[in-house]
Amino acid sequence: MGGPADHDTKRETGKREYSSRRGSTQLLLCGSLALLVLSQTPVVSAHGATATGGLSQSHGLLVALVGVATVCLGIVLKRTDRLTPTSALSVVFLGLAVTVLGTILFEGLSPDLTYSANSMPFSRSLYPVIGLSTGMVIAIGSFVIGWLRWPDRPQYTFLGILLGLWISYPYLLPEPASYTHPLGYVIVLATPLLVGYILWTDAGHILRAVWRDPVARRFGVGVGLLLGGFFLSVTGYLSFFPDENVPHQTNVEVLPTVYQLVKWPTLEILMPHVPFFLALSPGQLIIVGLLSALISVNAMLIARQWHLEERAGMTEGTAGSAAIVGTCTCGCCGPIVAKIAVLVAGPSLAAPLYWVFVDTASPLSALFLVGSVVLFTGTLLYSVNTQRQGNWSPTPAPSD
Repeated sequence: MGGPADHDTKRETGKREYSSRRGSTQLLLCGSLALLVLSQTPVVSAHGATATGGLSQSHGLLVALVGVATVCLGIVLKRTDRLTPTSALSVVFLGLAVTVLGTILFEGLSPDLTYSANSMPFSRSLYPVIGLSTGMVIAIGSFVIGWLRWPDRPQYTFLGILLGLWISYPYLLPEPASYTHPLGYVIVLATPLLVGYILWTDAGHILRAVWRDPVARRFGVGVGLLLGGFFLSVTGYLSFFPDENVPHQTNVEVLPTVYQLVKWPTLEILMPHVPFFLALSPGQLIIVGLLSALISVNAMLIARQWHLEERAGMTEGTAGSAAIVGTCTCGCCGPIVAKIAVLVAGPSLAAPLYWVFVDTASPLSALFLVGSVVLFTGTLLYSVNTQRQGNWSPTPAPSD
């Protein structure tokens, strides 16, 4: 009869075999997903894909899938103990960089989506009703839930009311007046301040410790920069692709542009011979900076957890990391979902998605933005609370 040591050895062996099987299954699923999407790439030519220098959107999709496969590979190798967590983070970051590059190529080489009003899922006359009712439901629901669930954290209630106003604001005032009304600027400027205050008060101690970890800090900052460039590109404010409809001379000017509720001065830089186009405005930088910062902090938490596992010789406890990765992925895929739908399903079936995600007048596009802020912030707080309840040490890891 074996002693306790034999039982521990068998238990550890069983865990390793289970982890290996689970890692192989995940790798197989990632490969199957890549093959499934690649099988749709011939449809590109039928949907009028554009090409530049021999490149088409199918090449961008292929590069993006290689990046996704690299991310999956890094996670699987880490879970099966074939790579140290720090090395796995390097592989994951490389995969993310390749994925962002492929996504930018896919979006930039895709044909511009144009649909007539006949393809709208509902009339534009319903936009005010949808916007006002949705914003009111969010504001009232935030007040009730905050009063019942978090009476000692009124900042949660204030954030919900503020985001409800974000959706309703364009329909509270007639359009010419709403573009320059102080309330619109207050809503945009108060959102990152309130999110930052919530994170500082509820997770500041742990986040400061995470920032002092050089591995977590480098990974998080890198991911934030990647996603910032991604957001600028997919929204059309950063482009490296030629456009036949623009002037052929270099142009730098500042123009008033309505972006994120109100009108902002926008610096536009056009260099058609490079080619290069960049547009920057305070409202755009606030929103892109907020989303990128939230994703960056989530990435830091993942890297911090993996780094601590490496120091402790652990290979478990990555469920929280998987939840964060899944949340960030869902929040980042929205800007290009309509073009992916065109690639897979065809223009006619993708028309409703175009009006939901691309039409800036739609209250559903504002709802998607608000949902992303709530999703990223909530996931971050959930991860911090989970780690606080466990045996997570706030002591910073030594420099590598």
